[in-house]
Amino acid sequence: MIFLRTSEKAGSCFIRTDQLDGETDWKLKAAVSCTQRLPAMADLFSIRAYVCAQKPQMDIHSFEGTFTREDSDPPVHESLSIENTLWASAVVASGTVLGVVIYTGQETRSVMNTSHPKNKVGLLDLELNQLTKALFVALVVLSLVMVALQGFVGPWYRSLFRFLLLFSYIIPISLRVNLDMGKAACGWMIMRDQSIPGTVVRTSTIPEELGRLVYLLTDKTGTLTQNEMVFKRLHLGAVSYSTDSMDEVQGHLRQAYAQASAGGGTPPRKAAPSGPRVRRSVGSRVQEAVRAIALCHNVTPVYEARPGLSRDPEQAEADQDLSDQNRSYQASSPDEVALVRWTESVGLTLVSRDLGSMQLRTPGGHILTFCVLQLFPFTSETKRMGIIVRDEATAEITFYVKGADVAMAPIVQYNDWLDEECGNMAREGLRTLVVAKRTLTEEQYQDFESRYTQARLSLHDRALKVAAVVESLEREMELLCLTGVEDQLQADVRPTLELLRNAGIKIWMLTGDKLETATCIAKSSHLVSRTQDTHVFRPVTTRGEAHLELNAFRRKQDCALVISGDSLEVCLRYYEHELVELACQCPAVVCGRCSPTQKAHIAGLLQRTGRRTCAIGDGGNDVSMIQAADCGIGIEGKEGRQASLAADFSIRQFRHIGRLLVVHGRSSYKRSAALGQFVMHRGLVISTMQAVFSSVFYFASVPLYQGFLMVGYATVYTMFPVFSLVLDRDVEPDVALLYPELYKDLTKGRSLSYKTFLTWVLVSIYQGGTLMLGALLLFESEFVHVVAISFTALVLTELLMVALTVRTWHWLMAGAELLSLGCYVASLAFLNEYFDVAFITTAAFLWKVSAITLVSCLPLYVLKLLKRRLSPPSYSKLRP
Repeated sequence: MIFLRTSEKAGSCFIRTDQLDGETDWKLKAAVSCTQRLPAMADLFSIRAYVCAQKPQMDIHSFEGTFTREDSDPPVHESLSIENTLWASAVVASGTVLGVVIYTGQETRSVMNTSHPKNKVGLLDLELNQLTKALFVALVVLSLVMVALQGFVGPWYRSLFRFLLLFSYIIPISLRVNLDMGKAACGWMIMRDQSIPGTVVRTSTIPEELGRLVYLLTDKTGTLTQNEMVFKRLHLGAVSYSTDSMDEVQGHLRQAYAQASAGGGTPPRKAAPSGPRVRRSVGSRVQEAVRAIALCHNVTPVYEARPGLSRDPEQAEADQDLSDQNRSYQASSPDEVALVRWTESVGLTLVSRDLGSMQLRTPGGHILTFCVLQLFPFTSETKRMGIIVRDEATAEITFYVKGADVAMAPIVQYNDWLDEECGNMAREGLRTLVVAKRTLTEEQYQDFESRYTQARLSLHDRALKVAAVVESLEREMELLCLTGVEDQLQADVRPTLELLRNAGIKIWMLTGDKLETATCIAKSSHLVSRTQDTHVFRPVTTRGEAHLELNAFRRKQDCALVISGDSLEVCLRYYEHELVELACQCPAVVCGRCSPTQKAHIAGLLQRTGRRTCAIGDGGNDVSMIQAADCGIGIEGKEGRQASLAADFSIRQFRHIGRLLVVHGRSSYKRSAALGQFVMHRGLVISTMQAVFSSVFYFASVPLYQGFLMVGYATVYTMFPVFSLVLDRDVEPDVALLYPELYKDLTKGRSLSYKTFLTWVLVSIYQGGTLMLGALLLFESEFVHVVAISFTALVLTELLMVALTVRTWHWLMAGAELLSLGCYVASLAFLNEYFDVAFITTAAFLWKVSAITLVSCLPLYVLKLLKRRLSPPSYSKLRP
C-alpha cells in the first residue's frame, strides 16, 4: 500500500514488521508529502492523481515508484521509495493511516515469501521401510523355496499362499504401533525434563530426528540475541572512553556547553568548517562527537498520551506527557536507539523529531533546534547512512555520515588509528560505527539539492543515479569518532554453540538483518571463532561476477562464509551445485539480508545433500524455514508464538537446544532403532522356527503354533519387555552433555543399518533353528510336548534377549520382565488344548527348556562380552 496520509501531525507513522523480517524494532514510514498537506482527509477523494509502481517482487527491502498529481499547475511529481510503503502483515503502531493499495492477494510480499508446509517423515522411518521391503522379498523367496522343495506338485499355488500366511510374521505388522508408542513416550520424557522447562513436543513422528542432525539453521534476532543494545565504547583517536569512564564524557560535555552559554547567552555555535585547523581540546572534540551521534540517526522520541484525556488524533500531541520518564525511542535498528540513549545519559537529549526538524536539549537545559534538510537511510550497498541538518541558531549546514568502517575509511580524511581500533573492537564482539561530518555552504547545498531531486524522479537506474549524487558530497570528510555497541546475547549462547560444534553440527546463521550486524554477532557469539578466517562474499549481480567470486572462495581453506541474500540469489540461479558444495565444507555460514523464502530454499538445498537439517527461529519470518527443514524448533520470544506453533518442537530459550539434541535426540534415536530391530527379531525368530518345522516334516504347510499362542506371543508374553527398551540409555544425561562427541557417531546411522539388520537376521536364524531343532531332538512320545518345550523356550529366549540388550536397568524394565513371565506361567493353566499340564510340571520339562534356552542365548552373551572387550563402543569407555 502507498502511504498517502496519516493522523500524525509529523506526517509519518511507525509500523511493526516482525512477522516479515523478524526485526522487533518499529520502522518509520513517511506519507506522500503532497497528499499529507491536504487540508482534510476527505480532500483525497477530490484530487486526480496516479501511481506508477514496479511489478510485484519478493524483495521486502526495496521499492521504486512515482506519485503524480495531474490537477495541479504544474503537475506534481514525487518519487516513492520503501519509506512510502506499508506491507501486508505489518502492523501500524502509531496513529491512523490512509493509502492506496497496489498489491493484493498473491502479489503481496508476505504471500510471495510464504511456503507451503510439508508432511515430515523421519529418516529412521524411511530406513525401516526399506528393511521391511527386504523382509517382504525374503518372505516371498522363502515361500517359493518351500514350494519348490515340494516339487510344485498338485495345486502348488495353494501351498504358496499357505506358506505366505505361515511365514507372515516375518513382516513386523506390530512395528508401526510399537514405534509410534515409543516415539510418544520419548516426547513425553522431553516435556517432563525439568532442565528444559516449557518445552513442548508438537509432533509424535520425528523425535528421533533430533539425534541425527548435521546442519542447524538459526535466526539471529531473538534467537541468538536478546535484541537489546548497550553502548560500550567511544574512541576519538587519541582518547578512548568505555563504560566505566562515561562520567568524563559527561563532564566534558557539561563544561563545553556551559562555557558556550556563559560566553554568548545563546545556544552553542558549531565549529568552523572542516579544513586545516589547529589541535582542538578534548572537550570540544567530545562535544562534536556527541552532537554528531545525537543528530545522525533515524530515531524518533515517542511520548505516551496522558490517561483519561481525549484520544482525538488532532489533540494527540497536546495530550502527551513530555517528561523524560514518559519518553521512549523508536527506530528501525536497535543500534540507533542505543546510541541516542547514550547521548541522553551523558547530557544531550533528543526531545522531539518530525520529518523536517529535530530538537536537542543540552545539559544546561537549552533547546537546540535543527532543520532536517535531507536524510539518506542505511542500505546494504552503501553500508552507511547520512543526514544534512541546518542549525536554526547559526544557519550553518552540516552533513553527518556514519557507517561501517569498510565503507567510511575511503571517504574520511587520512588517519592512522581507524583500522586498528575497528579491529580491536571487533575482536571484543562490538558492533562498530564510524562517524564523520562535513560543513557545507548554502551554495554547495543548493547545487546538491537540485541534482538529488532530479535523480530521485528517475524511473530507470534510480538507485545508481541517487548514489552518484550523494557520493559527490562524501569526500574528505572529517573523522569525528568511532563507537562500539554490544548486542546482548541470549543466556549461555556461547557454550551452547560450542557444545553443538563439538557434537559435529554445522551452524548456519540466516538473518534478515544487515550483513555487518550478522558478522559481529557471529563473532561475539563464537559461531565463528576468533582464530578462524572469514571469507566475505563480495556483492555480485551477474553470472560472470558470481563465477569469479566462487573461484576466489574455492581457494580458501577452512574458513567461514559470509554472504548477502542478494549475492546468494545470483549464485543459486547460475551455480547452485557449486555453491552448496563449497558452503557445506565451511565450518560456519552467515547469510545476511535473507528473505523468508531464501531461508526455506537453503533448508531444501541442504536436504538434497542427504544430511539431516534442523531450523530454529522465533518470528513469523522463520516459519517457512522451520517447516521446510527436516526438524523445526520454535522459540517463544518477543516476536510472538507464530514460529513456536508452526514448529515440531517449542523451547523457551536457545540454550535448551543443547540438551534437547545431545541428550533427548540421541537417546530417542538409539531407543527407536533398538526397538524397531527387536520387533523385527521377534517376528524372524518364530518364522525361522516355522520354516525348520515345515522342512523336517516334508515341507508341509502346517502351522507350528495356533490360536492364542500366536496372539499371546506378540502381545502379553513379549510386548511389555520389548517396549520397555524406550527406557534404556547407554550413558547418563550429564555425561552426554560433557562429551558431545558421542552425538557425532549417530550421524553415520550405525545404530540402524544393513549391517546391524543382517546381524539381527543371523541371530534370529540361529535362535529359531536352535529352539526348534532342540525341541525336536528332545522329542518325547507326543507332538504336544514339542509345542510346549519350544514355545516356552521361545518366550524365555525373548525375555533374556531383552535383558541382554538393556544397557541401563530401570525398575519398570524389571517389572515388565516379571509381569510377562508371570502372565505366561499363569496362562499355562488355561491352555490345556496346547500344553499337557501333567508334563509341564515335571523336572524333565524344566531341564529340557532350560537347556534349549541356554544354548540359544549363552553363545550370544559370550560374543557380546568378547566384542565389548576387543572393540568397545565409545560410550562404554565413559561408563563406570
